[in-house]
Amino acid sequence: MFKPLPKPLEKADWNFKFMYKGQIKPKSEFKEKVLDMRRVTRVVAGGKRFRFRATVVIGDEKGRVGVGIAKGLDVAQAVEKAKLNAKKGLITILLKDRTVSHEVDAKFSAARVIVKPAKNGHGLKAGGAVRVGLLLAGVKDATAKCVGRTKNKLTNALAAMEALKKLKV
Repeated sequence: MFKPLPKPLEKADWNFKFMYKGQIKPKSEFKEKVLDMRRVTRVVAGGKRFRFRATVVIGDEKGRVGVGIAKGLDVAQAVEKAKLNAKKGLITILLKDRTVSHEVDAKFSAARVIVKPAKNGHGLKAGGAVRVGLLLAGVKDATAKCVGRTKNKLTNALAAMEALKKLKV
């Protein structure tokens, strides 16, 4: 007649891929920061369809950092997809003490970024998207400057990632 209720899952058997109300989400090893959120539109026969584009930077503050971009029907979906994309595109940099090993510059689209090492205790002197990327990478002492002709956070963040990729050991 009646089926017996399933046994509650043991902690080792939890599958975090499928989340239900009341279940606890596991703590991620990465810190994340939503850099940019935009509403984008697509014009169709019946009018306009709105979606959201999220730009997310993730990092473990130990040398791994990534930028992800994704679109979704709502803000939460866009952010979640962007986090997954950022994890796929992680880069690893080697830090010399608490700073970058040498000066690097990079260009992405109209954005150009210069990252310079600094002495211990100097702090991170950088602005906007570059600062977020360097902080989440674990750089504590450095100087960075956006010298491109754009204020777009997305392109500045991607230029910062290109600069970090150029770092040699």
